Amino acid sequence: MAPPHQAWYADPVEPAAQQAAVSRVPSPAPPPRGWPALRATWRAILGALALRGAAYAAMTAAAVWNELRPAPTVPDLVLAAVPFVEWVARANYVVWLITYLPVVAALLWVSPRAFVRYNVTGALVSLARGATLAMTGLGAPDPARAGPGIAGHDAWEAFLQLLSPWQVFAHGSMRAYLTKDLFFSGHTATTFLVLLYVWPWPRLRWPALAGHLLAVASVILAHLHYAIDVAGAYAVTFALFALREGWPPRAGGGGAAATAPRAAPPRW
Repeated sequence: MAPPHQAWYADPVEPAAQQAAVSRVPSPAPPPRGWPALRATWRAILGALALRGAAYAAMTAAAVWNELRPAPTVPDLVLAAVPFVEWVARANYVVWLITYLPVVAALLWVSPRAFVRYNVTGALVSLARGATLAMTGLGAPDPARAGPGIAGHDAWEAFLQLLSPWQVFAHGSMRAYLTKDLFFSGHTATTFLVLLYVWPWPRLRWPALAGHLLAVASVILAHLHYAIDVAGAYAVTFALFALREGWPPRAGGGGAAATAPRAAPPRW
């Protein structure tokens, strides 16, 4: 019978012999990163980006369709208490871009495998958002400050402009065409998802957290979304992340499991 201090799954050997046996177990080699990893995974990276782009296009099509139907504005306690800030409304998409892209690029460099899994999960988040905005059909959170909308414009032309990064970030096509509420908040969902994937790397974690908080604050100050859109973004995004990676994230998934060496399992 094993001594009381010994784990029940361990072999009945003396502590010194057990320590010597453990010391002979080779440490796992750290996963590749940088150029070697990028060269090994470039096909998966392109596939994940293509899937992400297709899902975003499907979500945008749902948003354009949503603009063509009437929708009521509902009261919101948070927006009623938070003043509208015009310069934040004008700059919030650019703020999202400059806080989000550097962290995503860094994730690609340190762990292409986690980057691929992140983009596949991001595609699922986009598809979920397209479905939920079609199911909710809420009006503009702040009708007095909503853009001109899609009325008088060709829907196909608006769709193409909404897919163009130049039109979105340089000419404000999102703010101009999309006036109805889009449940759930994309600013919140995208920055929260990348935060979940980079959490194991402290040098990426804190910039991602700061960017996420800034994005959420800009959404509220710009009256871009209802408060329930922010709460819903957390719920849907975390649920999809947990379904893909487990919670806590299981070995073999994204994040720490994709890069951190793991100790040898006990002998059963």
